[in-house]
Amino acid sequence: MTLSEEDLVTLCHIADIAGQEIMEVYNRGGSIWQKDDASPLTEADLRADRAIRHALEKSFPDVFILSEESTSTGSLSTHGLFLVDPLDGTKEFLKRNDEFTVNIALIKHGQPAAGIVFAPALNEMFYAAKNLGAWKRDATGVYPISTKKETSNQPLRVIGSRSHGGEQLDEWLKQLTTEYNFVAAGSSLKFCRIAEGQADIYPRFGLTSQWDTAAAQAVLETAGGVVTDFSGQSLRYGLDRPILNAHFVAAGSRELLGLLDI
Repeated sequence: MTLSEEDLVTLCHIADIAGQEIMEVYNRGGSIWQKDDASPLTEADLRADRAIRHALEKSFPDVFILSEESTSTGSLSTHGLFLVDPLDGTKEFLKRNDEFTVNIALIKHGQPAAGIVFAPALNEMFYAAKNLGAWKRDATGVYPISTKKETSNQPLRVIGSRSHGGEQLDEWLKQLTTEYNFVAAGSSLKFCRIAEGQADIYPRFGLTSQWDTAAAQAVLETAGGVVTDFSGQSLRYGLDRPILNAHFVAAGSRELLGLLDI
């Protein structure tokens, strides 16, 4: 399917509904469980997942849905694939630092064709489609976003995870030959800060799954950025591919990766 402007508005509305479910739990508290891999699962994850699945199945009945918390029955359709993380940054949610998101991506031919990243506690939504541009909605309104850097003589603005990274990230930073500033951020917001021109590069060495990155990759690439593994290949998605992504780097431009020999 080719996403229309009306379709993109519908996806934003679905993310809003999921955000309402999350914030209700965030504000009053809720149940917490532990998955088999020892990662946390909250009532907010499940409520948001149910809301997203119900709305997607109603508005886009022919599109297969793969969520972190559930999967469509049947086989993959020719209309594409929705990759969903109903609550990205569950650890940030539990730490109550507001940096968690709802991620909804449409995948076509292995690539993100559209993406919604909504941070309900921050009231920030980033959304994009390849044929419709990249946008941000916040309390001040709705406006297009771009990775374009205002000045070229600033230190490199590196953004990274609050909860992941460790020694590999430290080693990577030590090898940089250019001056840099480092800032931490949670969930898929790291991609979005680059997409809106507030950061330059995000190296990721910890494990991520397809639903963690697809929506934000769509936003960043539509805004002018790039996401590749460390061999320079774009991250790709689908039921025929491993759920876990390779280590990757997201940047405001391919030229920036070239300057860093990536």
